[in-house]
Amino acid sequence: MRTAKQWFEEYAVSHQNETNQLIHYICVPAIFFSVIGLFMSIPPTLIKNTFKLYNPLIENWAFVIGIFLSVFFYLRLGFWYFIKMIIFILLAIAGNNWINNHSNLLIVSITIFVIAWIGQFYGHKVEGKKPSFIKDLQFLLIGPLWIIEKLSSKK
Repeated sequence: MRTAKQWFEEYAVSHQNETNQLIHYICVPAIFFSVIGLFMSIPPTLIKNTFKLYNPLIENWAFVIGIFLSVFFYLRLGFWYFIKMIIFILLAIAGNNWINNHSNLLIVSITIFVIAWIGQFYGHKVEGKKPSFIKDLQFLLIGPLWIIEKLSSKK
């Protein structure tokens, strides 16, 4: 298994252009946020029937899948990466819950998803390199963590 440093170094190869990086700082979190929203749009019937206590912040597919990904992917990379991604996932769930209370979450999530992916592909056109996830789908999970690490290391 690759280390976090190896993942980040390989991801960085196709993210050198400043314009592409700026686009990624906006679009990668937006895509991740919208995917959380899409998962939250799936009716939680099975979850509600299993737990018998409905709290929309934790009894939704985004929470279940987010925890699963965090435990089995991010925790293997390191404890602090796991903590950062859990916080990001929980913030995304809270934000999407707010949207769900004020608007149509599915429509908002699809809109954000499409616009952000257009931005991503434009950024890679500027970069002149294919997105990393074409080589390995796990880079879809590395992207948000790479952004968090890049932004947290800026002075």
